[in-house]
Amino acid sequence: MGMRRDAREKVIQFLYYKESVPSYTVATALDFFWQSQELRPDAVKFSTRLIQGVLEKQSEIDLKIESISKHWDFKRIAPIDRNILRLAFYEMLFCDDIPPVVTINEAIEIAKKYSTEESGKFVNGFLDVLRKDLPRPARQSAGK
Repeated sequence: MGMRRDAREKVIQFLYYKESVPSYTVATALDFFWQSQELRPDAVKFSTRLIQGVLEKQSEIDLKIESISKHWDFKRIAPIDRNILRLAFYEMLFCDDIPPVVTINEAIEIAKKYSTEESGKFVNGFLDVLRKDLPRPARQSAGK
């Protein structure tokens, strides 16, 4: 498994943890979280960038997810799937250096690993709708 996959998995774990313990500040939660993890420094840097971005844009991301979830009440989406969607939406909307197709593939695999086999299809459905609305190619970063 690559460094970025490891990092994304840690992001999902942290977002789930932070949602479970909302009383902690982000800084405190990150300190506690990183004390219990083993990850290369470059992966920690990438993870931290994604965590901070998702949390900063979470309200906007959640509204976008809700706008796509015609048949799902946002609050009823399983917490792990909800956080996988948050990360993937953040990457697709705000990380021009990551090709959307990479984000989609990673999110599907993480959903299969940490949630259910059906979660991969569920996550893919949301991300496919978002991908069609993106003003950039799915297979390239915006800089290419």
